Amino acid sequence: MSPPDDSAPDGPKAFFLSGDLARYVADHSSQADPVLTDLIEATQALGAVAGMQISTEQGVFMTMLTRMLGARTAIEVGTFTGYSSICIARGLAEGGRLIACDVSDEWTSLARKAWLAAGVADRIDLRLGPAADTLAALPASLVVDLAFIDADKGGYRTYYDLVMQRLRPGGVILVDNVLWSGRVVDAANTEADTVSLRAFNKYVASDDRVEVAMVPLADGLSVIRQHDEAT
Repeated sequence: MSPPDDSAPDGPKAFFLSGDLARYVADHSSQADPVLTDLIEATQALGAVAGMQISTEQGVFMTMLTRMLGARTAIEVGTFTGYSSICIARGLAEGGRLIACDVSDEWTSLARKAWLAAGVADRIDLRLGPAADTLAALPASLVVDLAFIDADKGGYRTYYDLVMQRLRPGGVILVDNVLWSGRVVDAANTEADTVSLRAFNKYVASDDRVEVAMVPLADGLSVIRQHDEAT
């Protein structure tokens, strides 16, 4: 979820690209279908908070990665209006399930409608409440193939550590907004979210349980893979 004041809700998410180049990237990626297009429009009607919705090309990437992993069990921390959850759910293997964590009944009410329209409602288990509590209460035996973290920045490390307890060897965690519109490299910026993201990024980079690629996609997406057991 990007800072809602960064740009217009329908503007380019990749702050480091020129407008023309950002449009070129979007135009040469797979396009949103009518269900996702309708969800984009419904989200934009919410106003400035619509900037928290992921970009179309990010959604395409997430669906592809979910499919390539053969993921059956996925977790999402921060559902908002449901765009990312649709993208993950569409990529799940047959019989797969996505546990979606959020605190807003208002925003996820739009998500529920979109899930029905997309035909993925039966694959998504929405849990309303503080995500840390939801994750901590999951069975210790649950094995997670993929997770997407896109919620309050101060909670990132907590969510990451709780997911890691259940992530399978070779499993992947995606973390959004790790570049924070460039704020992470602005030494003069000491806002709480910026400081939290810097600390989180440093923590992951030094975590010997994983390998990480910070991808300059949208507002920055860290792709974090847990090492195989034999590694």
